[in-house]
Amino acid sequence: MSAMTSFEHVKAVISSAHKCTTSEEKVNFYNTWANNYDQDVAVLDYRAPSLATNSILSQYSGRREAAAVFDVACGTGLVAKQMKKHGFARFVGVDGSQAMLDVARESGLYQDLQQFLLGEEPLPAHWECVFDVVVIVGALSVGQVPVGVARDLCKASKSGGLICMTTRSNCGNLEYKAALESELRKMEEEGLWTCVEVTEVDEWERGVSAQEEGYISGAVYLYKRL
Repeated sequence: MSAMTSFEHVKAVISSAHKCTTSEEKVNFYNTWANNYDQDVAVLDYRAPSLATNSILSQYSGRREAAAVFDVACGTGLVAKQMKKHGFARFVGVDGSQAMLDVARESGLYQDLQQFLLGEEPLPAHWECVFDVVVIVGALSVGQVPVGVARDLCKASKSGGLICMTTRSNCGNLEYKAALESELRKMEEEGLWTCVEVTEVDEWERGVSAQEEGYISGAVYLYKRL
């Protein structure tokens, strides 16, 4: 497959995902995409996992190898692979897609992997206040998980723990991004957490819709639980 064909192929795959409306359809889509996911997002020059990792590295001051990391919507494990390169070693992953979890399991990076749809099921009590780092990359966007999931991410973090979240800034996601930022600010006003940094990134990944030439932008949010 040439680079061009391969990019066209990935665009077609992602546009088919946008036709999925129910949770069941979305999970089925990710189940069928799991085996090709890593190579397809590489074609998109998908930088979110490394950008999120860099944000965490810039602020995490504890012993990385001892830190408990909660990788939410972990997919095939791209974020854990990036964090592992920098000394993090203890990962718990959750994802709605069993096939994605099966690929993540093969990486050998996770101590625990659970099928779980955040936003549809309440956060289990045994995950509350236990993680040094909570990270969600790629799932906070229109048609994926609701913005209210931010409260579960905060709940899962220990006091003083870091919560790292990403979203896209392309035209199709601007309304979602505004709603997400409003929720993050509201939680700050409620004294749940404090904003550490927000990083706006121009070259997030290659755009796949007809309106998007070249790269789309995105944002990394880093919060600390109070």
